Amino acid sequence: MYDFDELTAFADVMTTGSLTRSAQKLGLAKSTLSRRISQLEARLNQPLLRRQANRLIPTEAGLLFHNYCTELLAMAAHSQEALAELREEISGEITLEVHGALARSWLASAIDAFLNRHPKVELTLHTRETPPTKMHSNSVHVWLGPTHECGLNQERLGHLSRGLYASPRYLAAAGTPHHPDELNQHAWIDLLGTASDGLLLTHPEHGEYTFNPPRSRLRVDLTTLHIDAIARSQGIGLLSHWLTAKREQHHPGELINCLSGWEPVPLPITLLYAYGHQTRRTHALLEFLRSQVPAPWRASAATV
Repeated sequence: MYDFDELTAFADVMTTGSLTRSAQKLGLAKSTLSRRISQLEARLNQPLLRRQANRLIPTEAGLLFHNYCTELLAMAAHSQEALAELREEISGEITLEVHGALARSWLASAIDAFLNRHPKVELTLHTRETPPTKMHSNSVHVWLGPTHECGLNQERLGHLSRGLYASPRYLAAAGTPHHPDELNQHAWIDLLGTASDGLLLTHPEHGEYTFNPPRSRLRVDLTTLHIDAIARSQGIGLLSHWLTAKREQHHPGELINCLSGWEPVPLPITLLYAYGHQTRRTHALLEFLRSQVPAPWRASAATV
């Protein structure tokens, strides 16, 4: 069994190369620090340090043991943190990043419930329209759309089915399409080129059709701007049924599914977070987000 005071003494001298500096840093007498290292060497039956000029440098055994020493001290620190969390109320800072399309429509009111449940948690909420590539252990991200390997745990929450929408005023002026092959006669509102490589539409009775959208006179990079542009009669665009229904609750009659039944593959909704041990506040947020998944997301997932 190792003495952690001895391990700490050795690890610090490995960093400073000096008994004097390490003793000052650790608040110990130099003789006490020297004795702890001697006791560790005796325990291991190996010399760990040797003097070169005015500096202490590791022996071959010292270099080898230092790796294990660092791991042991880190494990001890993590175990103390974990035990401390069990004794305390969930608290601390945490960051939640959410795709812009979901932030207001899904989380705006739900976040209040999370904060009320955990009054000592400080939450920072960011919206973004690009997928994350890395994040620290106290961060969680909810992404809408395809994901790639990014070194993060990826947990599917559900899917959003989509359809082709326009405003009644636009359809009254430009006519209502009855088949996807008529879409080229209409203005197309694009969201960051999401359909620039062609859009495969599927109908339960009429099969598949690949639509190659015409060049869009209006391209936007935010989902809210995309929906607004279609509602303002700028043209036809691809929207989530769930997001459109949410908007219709406040602005009824502004949007119509103009080619009912023709739909592309639903968009996945993914929960991303770091691998490894989760702090209690991160675990609490993950569990809360899972509990808040709307039923239509899971219904759409069942059809994928």
